[in-house]
Amino acid sequence: MAEPIDLSLADAELAAFIEAVRHDPGPPARAVGAAELRRAQRLRVEARAPGPEIAWVEDLAVGSTAVKARLYRPSAAAQPLVVFLHGGMWTIGDLESHDRACRRLAFKTDTAVLSVDYRRAPEHPWPAAVDDCVDVIRWAATSGGSSLGIGGPTVVMGDSSGGNLAALACLRLRDEGGPLPAAQILLYPNTDLTLSYPSARTKATGWGLITDDVAWGAEQWVPNPSRRADPDVSPVFTADLGGLPPAVVVTAEHDPLRDEGNAYAARLAAADVAVRHRCEAGMVHGFLTLDTISPAAAAAGDRVFADVADLVIGA
Repeated sequence: MAEPIDLSLADAELAAFIEAVRHDPGPPARAVGAAELRRAQRLRVEARAPGPEIAWVEDLAVGSTAVKARLYRPSAAAQPLVVFLHGGMWTIGDLESHDRACRRLAFKTDTAVLSVDYRRAPEHPWPAAVDDCVDVIRWAATSGGSSLGIGGPTVVMGDSSGGNLAALACLRLRDEGGPLPAAQILLYPNTDLTLSYPSARTKATGWGLITDDVAWGAEQWVPNPSRRADPDVSPVFTADLGGLPPAVVVTAEHDPLRDEGNAYAARLAAADVAVRHRCEAGMVHGFLTLDTISPAAAAAGDRVFADVADLVIGA
């Protein structure tokens, strides 16, 4: 007899995926460490279908500190630029893990995409990743973008811990006097490294992302526990969110990070930052890279791409 489908999930394919994860979640992150997690991720990426063909893809070293990055350009015409910051609990994720997502982003939005290979923990704890992302955004928003034939606004986008880095980069650039990106797109972002919001407990296991794995990642990135409520690492605790770029914040119903992302969107709006916020019903964390598994996840990603296209046209 077939297993019952979880009707709270967005489609049957996603339900089957989550059921398989519940049956075999694999070892916890703190038991295997960063090296093994990265190896396992590489194997998953190698098994995944490649993304759409893009006219121009080039690996670069950019900014004042020569941060590694990959540029995707769908045509030779001048295009707006999306600086993309990958997720992965600050410890995994790289140019390859999000190559398909960046190709889809460039293809669907007709924008250039610059994917940033920022330094990761535990080898490089905070603030190394933020330093790298700020350096790339500053470079892209000034002379760097024009040197690549980029025309139009620069926006920053990140998923999960990449959303955390996008938010922190915008805050630092605001405090340093810019240049600010034209918009920030935050997908199911980490905004609270203390994991104190209710969904971190109510969705702690069984939905694809395990709260204790996120806690382990936070420990690698910010080893001092007393620092994890600091606004420099947890943007939801920032006293003043005014003066930040317009934001798109997308969360997922079945995600331990849901409530902290929702709270950040609400705090941005309260500070008079223009915010588009939605919580994707029946969806789980990481839907941007689940498009080959679930049509509903692919559709959720397409809605994000529509947001990006709308923002760069209106900027």
